[in-house]
Amino acid sequence: MVDTAMARRYAAELLGTALLVFFGAGMATVNFGFRAFGSSVAAGILLTGLVFGLVLLGLFAVIGPISGCHINPAVSFGAWLARRLTVIDLAGYWIAQLIGGLLGALLLLWVMHTSPFYSTSRIGLGANGYGRLSLLHASGGGAFLIEVILTATFVLVVLAATRRDAAAPAAGVAIAVTLALTNVMGIPIDGASVNPARSFGPAIVVGGLPLSQLWLFLIAPLVGAVFATGIFMLFSHVSAGAITPGADGVGAQPAMTMSAADEVVAEPAAGRTTTTTPVMPPGTQRVVSGGATEGSGKAGSGTAPGQAAPGEPGGGANPTPPEGSRLKRTGGGQPRW
Repeated sequence: MVDTAMARRYAAELLGTALLVFFGAGMATVNFGFRAFGSSVAAGILLTGLVFGLVLLGLFAVIGPISGCHINPAVSFGAWLARRLTVIDLAGYWIAQLIGGLLGALLLLWVMHTSPFYSTSRIGLGANGYGRLSLLHASGGGAFLIEVILTATFVLVVLAATRRDAAAPAAGVAIAVTLALTNVMGIPIDGASVNPARSFGPAIVVGGLPLSQLWLFLIAPLVGAVFATGIFMLFSHVSAGAITPGADGVGAQPAMTMSAADEVVAEPAAGRTTTTTPVMPPGTQRVVSGGATEGSGKAGSGTAPGQAAPGEPGGGANPTPPEGSRLKRTGGGQPRW
């Protein structure tokens, strides 16, 4: 049975993936379907990649605290391999992301059909592809290779930026910038998937050749996630075995042992030498000048351990015995200062 928290996470992933596909694939459709980039293809590539990154940055702030803002089956697969997700959560995330990608593509198709110049078969819907669907007419092997490389890079950054000891405020920026850069690199080759859900929605809606090539954009990103997780786990194990400096720049201090706990070390004051004084056994008293006594902290002695007796000069924890002090044995205990 799905509880409320799980339902919120799945709903957040569905909404986030739908918005990512709507804005990202929408900008790709406007730029490369309608040829809105004008005389500069590079400007269209840069703008499309920037939109993907900016949308992810905004979504990270909105749904990041709820679901982690995966909105990408490859990221969820990497998180599962890194033991951050259970199998149940992985399946739920995948279903929500694929449905979200389909809904985002349907919403985009609805908006595009409001234009009299739009034709699904001629302009498309920002779907990924290779061969004649690629700006560079890249082969299927080239598209598979670039998807593995780009997805591995992206998932590696996501895993590293969201680890427990990472700087949380910088995580969203690092992930968004990486997605933008991977899109700028991949768009001329195969349209830059890096996300099976981003490819799934437009290919299902458009059909035809993009649908026949969809298998590549479902499998290659998952292969890249496997490589990314392996690299991340390798680096994590190396870091775990290294000596990590403490907050003050020095190594962690060992825990106090039982024998060390039997001694009380006086903290050095300005201009005073540090001394180590053994704890006085029960029944022993120290007599100082003027007849005042200092007990060992036993109930009824009148003073606590490390506290100056009344009339003793200086005060403070375990002061050095003043000149002229003498020992007094009571109750058969060993004499101490």
